Amino acid sequence: MSDIDDALTELRDEFDLLGDWEERYRYVIELGRDLAPLTDAERSDANKVRGCASQVWLVTEPQEDGTLRFRGDSDAHIVSGLIALLLRLYSGRAPADILAFDAKAAFDQLGLAGALSSQRSNGLASMVQRIRRDAEAALAA
Repeated sequence: MSDIDDALTELRDEFDLLGDWEERYRYVIELGRDLAPLTDAERSDANKVRGCASQVWLVTEPQEDGTLRFRGDSDAHIVSGLIALLLRLYSGRAPADILAFDAKAAFDQLGLAGALSSQRSNGLASMVQRIRRDAEAALAA
Protein backbone atom coordinates (compact mmCIF):
# COMPACT_ATOMS: atom_id res chain seq x y z
CA MET A 1 0.00 0.00 0.00
CA SER A 2 1.67 3.19 -1.12
CA ASP A 3 -0.28 5.76 0.85
CA ILE A 4 -3.30 6.53 2.95
CA ASP A 5 -5.51 7.22 -0.06
CA ASP A 6 -4.73 3.75 -1.46
CA ALA A 7 -5.59 2.21 1.91
CA LEU A 8 -8.88 4.13 1.94
CA THR A 9 -9.72 2.98 -1.59
CA GLU A 10 -9.03 -0.62 -0.59
CA LEU A 11 -11.26 -0.32 2.48
CA ARG A 12 -14.01 1.36 0.48
CA ASP A 13 -13.89 -1.47 -2.09
CA GLU A 14 -14.11 -4.06 0.71
CA PHE A 15 -17.10 -2.26 2.25
CA ASP A 16 -18.81 -1.98 -1.15
CA LEU A 17 -18.58 -5.77 -1.60
CA LEU A 18 -20.34 -6.32 1.72
CA GLY A 19 -23.49 -4.44 0.92
CA ASP A 20 -25.65 -3.73 3.97
CA TRP A 21 -24.50 -2.31 7.27
CA GLU A 22 -25.13 -5.47 9.22
CA GLU A 23 -22.50 -7.26 7.10
CA ARG A 24 -20.14 -4.31 7.32
CA TYR A 25 -20.56 -4.17 11.10
CA ARG A 26 -19.64 -7.87 11.35
CA TYR A 27 -16.63 -7.24 9.09
CA VAL A 28 -15.40 -4.36 11.29
CA ILE A 29 -15.71 -6.60 14.37
CA GLU A 30 -13.79 -9.33 12.53
CA LEU A 31 -11.00 -6.86 11.71
CA GLY A 32 -10.74 -6.05 15.40
CA ARG A 33 -10.24 -9.71 16.28
CA ASP A 34 -7.07 -9.71 14.17
CA LEU A 35 -5.38 -6.95 16.20
CA ALA A 36 -2.15 -7.96 17.88
CA PRO A 37 -2.75 -7.94 21.64
CA LEU A 38 -1.18 -5.25 23.79
CA THR A 39 0.83 -6.17 26.86
CA ASP A 40 -0.49 -5.31 30.32
CA ALA A 41 2.20 -2.62 30.53
CA GLU A 42 0.96 -1.08 27.26
CA ARG A 43 -2.56 -0.87 28.69
CA SER A 44 -1.35 2.07 30.74
CA ASP A 45 -2.93 5.38 31.55
CA ALA A 46 -0.42 7.08 29.24
CA ASN A 47 -1.69 5.05 26.27
CA LYS A 48 -5.37 5.39 27.14
CA VAL A 49 -7.46 7.47 24.73
CA ARG A 50 -9.69 10.00 26.46
CA GLY A 51 -13.18 10.67 25.14
CA CYS A 52 -14.09 7.07 24.37
CA ALA A 53 -17.01 5.37 26.12
CA SER A 54 -15.13 2.06 26.16
CA GLN A 55 -11.54 1.44 27.19
CA VAL A 56 -9.18 2.27 24.31
CA TRP A 57 -5.40 2.16 24.25
CA LEU A 58 -3.18 3.39 21.42
CA VAL A 59 0.57 2.82 21.31
CA THR A 60 2.63 5.04 18.99
CA GLU A 61 6.03 3.76 17.89
CA PRO A 62 8.25 6.12 15.87
CA GLN A 63 10.24 4.17 13.28
CA GLU A 64 13.80 4.81 12.08
CA ASP A 65 12.54 5.95 8.66
CA GLY A 66 10.48 8.71 10.31
CA THR A 67 7.13 6.97 9.95
CA LEU A 68 4.84 6.17 12.86
CA ARG A 69 3.61 2.69 13.67
CA PHE A 70 0.43 2.42 15.71
CA ARG A 71 -0.96 -0.46 17.70
CA GLY A 72 -4.15 -0.47 19.72
CA ASP A 73 -6.83 -2.38 21.54
CA SER A 74 -10.19 -1.93 23.23
CA ASP A 75 -12.47 -3.82 25.57
CA ALA A 76 -15.34 -3.44 23.04
CA HIS A 77 -15.46 -5.57 19.87
CA ILE A 78 -16.76 -2.88 17.53
CA VAL A 79 -14.24 -0.35 18.87
CA SER A 80 -11.41 -2.84 18.31
CA GLY A 81 -12.62 -3.02 14.72
CA LEU A 82 -12.59 0.76 14.41
CA ILE A 83 -9.02 0.74 15.74
CA ALA A 84 -8.13 -1.84 13.07
CA LEU A 85 -9.56 0.51 10.41
CA LEU A 86 -7.49 3.40 11.78
CA LEU A 87 -4.35 1.28 11.83
CA ARG A 88 -4.84 0.34 8.19
CA LEU A 89 -5.12 3.99 7.30
CA TYR A 90 -2.46 5.52 9.56
CA SER A 91 0.13 2.97 10.69
CA GLY A 92 3.42 3.11 8.80
CA ARG A 93 2.77 6.62 7.47
CA ALA A 94 4.86 9.77 7.69
CA PRO A 95 3.59 12.34 10.22
CA ALA A 96 2.99 14.92 7.45
CA ASP A 97 0.83 12.42 5.53
CA ILE A 98 -1.16 11.66 8.68
CA LEU A 99 -1.81 15.35 9.28
CA ALA A 100 -2.77 15.98 5.63
CA PHE A 101 -5.39 13.19 5.64
CA ASP A 102 -9.04 14.16 6.16
CA ALA A 103 -10.31 11.40 8.43
CA LYS A 104 -13.84 12.76 8.60
CA ALA A 105 -14.19 12.70 4.81
CA ALA A 106 -12.75 9.18 4.76
CA PHE A 107 -15.27 7.90 7.30
CA ASP A 108 -18.04 9.58 5.36
CA GLN A 109 -16.87 7.71 2.23
CA LEU A 110 -16.98 4.44 4.16
CA GLY A 111 -20.45 5.29 5.44
CA LEU A 112 -19.35 5.12 9.06
CA ALA A 113 -20.80 8.48 10.00
CA GLY A 114 -24.38 7.32 9.60
CA ALA A 115 -23.82 3.82 10.94
CA LEU A 116 -22.23 4.61 14.30
CA SER A 117 -23.92 5.92 17.42
CA SER A 118 -22.93 9.43 18.44
CA GLN A 119 -20.94 7.95 21.33
CA ARG A 120 -18.95 5.70 18.96
CA SER A 121 -18.46 8.56 16.50
CA ASN A 122 -17.09 10.74 19.30
CA GLY A 123 -14.77 7.93 20.37
CA LEU A 124 -13.54 7.49 16.80
CA ALA A 125 -12.88 11.24 16.61
CA SER A 126 -10.94 11.04 19.88
CA MET A 127 -8.76 8.24 18.47
CA VAL A 128 -8.05 10.28 15.33
CA GLN A 129 -7.20 13.34 17.48
CA ARG A 130 -4.74 11.23 19.46
CA ILE A 131 -3.07 9.93 16.27
CA ARG A 132 -2.85 13.47 14.89
CA ARG A 133 -1.43 14.78 18.17
CA ASP A 134 1.28 12.11 18.11
CA ALA A 135 2.05 12.96 14.46
CA GLU A 136 2.36 16.66 15.38
CA ALA A 137 4.70 15.76 18.23
CA ALA A 138 6.83 13.62 15.89
CA LEU A 139 7.12 16.50 13.41
CA ALA A 140 8.13 18.90 16.18
CA ALA A 141 10.82 16.53 17.52
